[in-house]
Amino acid sequence: MKLKQVKLGSQGLIIPNIGLGCMGMTGFGDAHMYGPADEQEAIATIHRSLEMGGNFLDTADLYGPFKNEQLIAKAIEGNRDRYIIATKFGWEIDDNEQITWKINGSKDYVKKSVERSLKNLKTDYIDLYYMHRLDKNVPVEETVGAMSDLVKEGKIGYIGLSEVSSETVKKAHTVHPISAVQSEYSLFERTVEEKGVIKTLNELGIGFVAYSPLGRGFLSGNIKTIDDLPENDFRRGIPRFQEQHFHKNIELVEAIETMAKEKEITSSQLALAWIISKGIVPIPGTKRRKYLEQNIEAASIQLNESEIQKLESIVPLGTDTGATYDEFGMGLLDY
Repeated sequence: MKLKQVKLGSQGLIIPNIGLGCMGMTGFGDAHMYGPADEQEAIATIHRSLEMGGNFLDTADLYGPFKNEQLIAKAIEGNRDRYIIATKFGWEIDDNEQITWKINGSKDYVKKSVERSLKNLKTDYIDLYYMHRLDKNVPVEETVGAMSDLVKEGKIGYIGLSEVSSETVKKAHTVHPISAVQSEYSLFERTVEEKGVIKTLNELGIGFVAYSPLGRGFLSGNIKTIDDLPENDFRRGIPRFQEQHFHKNIELVEAIETMAKEKEITSSQLALAWIISKGIVPIPGTKRRKYLEQNIEAASIQLNESEIQKLESIVPLGTDTGATYDEFGMGLLDY
């Protein structure tokens, strides 16, 4: 199969209609993102993705920190021009490679961060550079102004924002055209739709990229009890996976699985096909070729209007499936 190419925003960036989230290929110190990873299999997954037309890779300096970008550098070595690389900055990382758990959107930090990412990725340009979170102490116009300088210098191609409100998008877009906004979005998480962010992006000609499109793995149907998560998996600390929401969410997933079986596809494929049907680019994360191939196959699945309505009636807009971060993480979102 050949992946369909789509415009991400209106500034000229062309990408496949499904990307590859690379976060899970490395952990955060002792904490695993979705279980332990194997570097060789992760690199093989990136190579297999390229073979299937999936050349849009998503990373961030935070992941590791830096280990994820360094892994991608190994995977793309000698083939840089065939990949579209998106990375992010904003979580402050000090000179000892420690995360300070503050957000830094200052002009100086933008410039420091890009040089570090270029070095870790072993490249001289980044295709799409995202502000990972809004620094609520720095006007977004200042942060985006510094990013605009990087475009002029040829260090980045296009500017993106992550987890921002309509108001922030509008302010940023007046400084330099924004090509993409990335936020969590899935059948289990539609805040950006409820808050009108997607409507704003459509009006301004800005693309939307959906991270955690499988509800942090819930929509895969592979999680039946909390014990299916490894002991040090970060999801154990998230309300969605805790007692007050877990069993209700399992019931929703079972209804989605029933619908997927009727269509002879997996629940993951159904969840991804639903996002793609809305003209949104999902970036499901995986570190194994087997799941990558299934995810990419989802890009060719067609859903008709009645199937979309049936799916949305299982998890109607506004359904509370539980917060996707702990209290600290939720406080850093711009809604």
